[in-house]
Amino acid sequence: MFEYKIDEELSLKLTELSDAERIFELTDQSRAYLREWLPWLEMTTKVEDTKAYIESCRKSYAENKGLHTVIVYKNEIVGVASFNEIDWTNKIAAIGYWLGQQYQGNGIMTRVAKALTGYALDHLKLNRVEIRAAVENHKSRSIPERLGFVNEGKIRQSEWLYDHYVDHVVYGMIAKDWNSEK
Repeated sequence: MFEYKIDEELSLKLTELSDAERIFELTDQSRAYLREWLPWLEMTTKVEDTKAYIESCRKSYAENKGLHTVIVYKNEIVGVASFNEIDWTNKIAAIGYWLGQQYQGNGIMTRVAKALTGYALDHLKLNRVEIRAAVENHKSRSIPERLGFVNEGKIRQSEWLYDHYVDHVVYGMIAKDWNSEK
């Protein structure tokens, strides 16, 4: 099983079916907050929906196509962070993340994104990590900006959010830049 300790209070753990109730509870508690930027909230209305999500994550991991983890902060699951996709041919990982509303403002997601980026580039020997965020999602965009990712441009109407399209900003970090930052 995958487990990655970031620091004394924060770690990542491979998502398991036994995490379904907590992930669903966290989703439900933060539903209105998360809905502003995440398109899957209406498809996640019961624990069984979260279990189906976890099963797809486990399949992706078994096929070496992704890595989906829960964020454990002070021994409690507080969110999810993933390599939503790993492209081994081109050596690229795409990071996605969300955090329960009550855990915002503790620097959790910046530490998580930094750890995942380092894991992708240093351990998995990938060449590129991408993070995409809606143009107006300033909290999410601040994370790759803080970590020195390059704003590589905007993808127009990249995602359908319930009743409208949103544009995404693509941030990239390549291995040689990451290694020179250290």
